Amino acid sequence: MTISMTRFMFFALVVCSFAGNKMASAQCAGDMQGLMEHCARYVQKSGPMIQPSTGCCDVVKSVDLPCVCSHITTAVEGVISMEKAAFISQACGKPLARGTHCGSYVVQGN
Repeated sequence: MTISMTRFMFFALVVCSFAGNKMASAQCAGDMQGLMEHCARYVQKSGPMIQPSTGCCDVVKSVDLPCVCSHITTAVEGVISMEKAAFISQACGKPLARGTHCGSYVVQGN
């Protein structure tokens, strides 16, 4: 799957996750569009864990990650790796707390 296709699928699935719950999308602060644009390549299921770009980290630092995690659906988990998402948050200096549920994934670090 190409990176642009992965970004599109990630964007579509996250938007659909939040569209069904307008209250949830209003509650999660930050640049969701930027998160999808700058970080999608780092959380796709295929490939190794790699250090995120500065652009991705800048967006990660502006997003309410625990809120986003609480709204991850199984459809989103079919496209992105929650383990990689937790790794990205850690690598960007905004780690998720141990025990945080991100979809069905439970953060083990910290």
